[in-house]
Amino acid sequence: MPTRRIRRAWLTAAATASLAFTGLAAPAQAEDLPPTAPQSWIQEPRTTEATASPYTTRAWTEPGGAASPGDFTMSPGAMNAETTTRVARLDSVLPKSGVQNLLAGANRTVQPWCSSRDPFGTAPDPDIKYCLQDDDSVSREWVPQGMTGVSDAKDNELWGDAGDIQLFASYDGWDPGRENDPLPTAGDCTTAELEANDACNQKGVRITFVQSRTNPATGSPEIKYRHVLLGWTYVNSADHVSFDGLHAAEYPIQKGVHAGGIVWYGNYLYVADTRNGLRVFDMRTIMDLDPDGDPKTHDAMGSDTDGVKTTANVEDKTKVGRHDNVWYSFGYRYVMPQVAAWKFKATQSNPQGSYACVSTGAPKASYISLDRSTTPDRLLMGEYCRPESGYPSTGRIASYPVAALEGRSADVAAEGWANYLPLANGGAQGAAAHEGTLYVNESKGTDEPGNLWRYTWGGGRLVQSGQAVKTARGAEDLYVERGTGRLWSLSEHRPGQEDDCGANPGAGDPDGTDYCQRVLYGHKLSWLDGQP
Repeated sequence: MPTRRIRRAWLTAAATASLAFTGLAAPAQAEDLPPTAPQSWIQEPRTTEATASPYTTRAWTEPGGAASPGDFTMSPGAMNAETTTRVARLDSVLPKSGVQNLLAGANRTVQPWCSSRDPFGTAPDPDIKYCLQDDDSVSREWVPQGMTGVSDAKDNELWGDAGDIQLFASYDGWDPGRENDPLPTAGDCTTAELEANDACNQKGVRITFVQSRTNPATGSPEIKYRHVLLGWTYVNSADHVSFDGLHAAEYPIQKGVHAGGIVWYGNYLYVADTRNGLRVFDMRTIMDLDPDGDPKTHDAMGSDTDGVKTTANVEDKTKVGRHDNVWYSFGYRYVMPQVAAWKFKATQSNPQGSYACVSTGAPKASYISLDRSTTPDRLLMGEYCRPESGYPSTGRIASYPVAALEGRSADVAAEGWANYLPLANGGAQGAAAHEGTLYVNESKGTDEPGNLWRYTWGGGRLVQSGQAVKTARGAEDLYVERGTGRLWSLSEHRPGQEDDCGANPGAGDPDGTDYCQRVLYGHKLSWLDGQP
């Protein structure tokens, strides 16, 4: 099997046009590629797309005003049954690891309160701050976005015996070589480009599990974390079950899901797919490609329906899925495959390549969060929008009874309310509700600290409560941790991303403080609520 995506004779201009028209995304390292991409390679969800048209006054009310909840209705993914079959088949071949075992072997370390990384600048310090290892903090490839944790997952905030767990999502935002390829729609990088930099592979999305605990050997407190690659199962032309990274269906050939919001609820992890809806993953099907913990041993895996014995290789970062009876995962030990999807029932008409949003029709799933302070528990979903001429929407927000999403057999409607966000200029990066207050993160880019806004519902409108609280630069998704009374978020920027961040760590500030290395952080809800 080939080790990389190289342009092939069969991928003519006509074939490329066909892929672009249908929105198919062929697996990154597919085995025995046929002349046309088969249906089994389509990644769900896939909401119906239409050409965007401006809406001036139609349905638009005002920032904070009522929107149509019917636009948020979601339908089960058309391939849910097939996806279930594929995951079961993959499960019979690859060994599994539970969340607690994964955390026990966490291989990376958080440094709390590292003074050299300060995306807050002149903004008030948070109640708690976690600094990632250097390569994660400055990675050009992996960009942090969504956040959730065990407080969302379980009412008692425990996963078995494990508590104090946070999760965050990152998307693969770098594809060196694509912009220089003669035919960018035909794949990522040439052979030489891939050999020079494995980032040429579009790896999709990874989820990071973080745990604060006591080291059993030393008795000292520690914060450890581990990355897990998200995957999409498919069956190739050799009738082998395999998996690829996540790729959004609206782009031709290998373009990543943004993962701007995630929610862990019970056994399931919900990941926002911006133009389409939700992707669903199961904590009970985390595959372990290195069970003995020694990457050099290339552990034995199971057999697929062909009966052929397979092994795994987590040393090679350039491949994913099954190749010549060897399993690869871009170098990650753990892979969690998608088990289901929810797609918007309304037509998606938001203009592509723009931050503008239409006022009606399918929304964008820019971020999601969980509210356990209501009955029933609800999943909030909102849009990132920047109003422009003809597109006045500041972004809509609505919610669903989250338990209804476990059924996957019938449409799930929003709860009967929806609002346009009160941000006059849009730009919401995350939102979370708790005890009747809606908290909204607005990023101001790398130039200055972000804004954390507070709103309440009154008379069918969202009404501002107090002034904006300054927070981190590049502030992203929001997560309420009930037991500690904290509102968590994370920052997305990195050094060198903009002039304001500097080309090197420490260069963003004359005192040596770096405004643009990523951190996870939590504000006390009681402190936020007490601000003017």
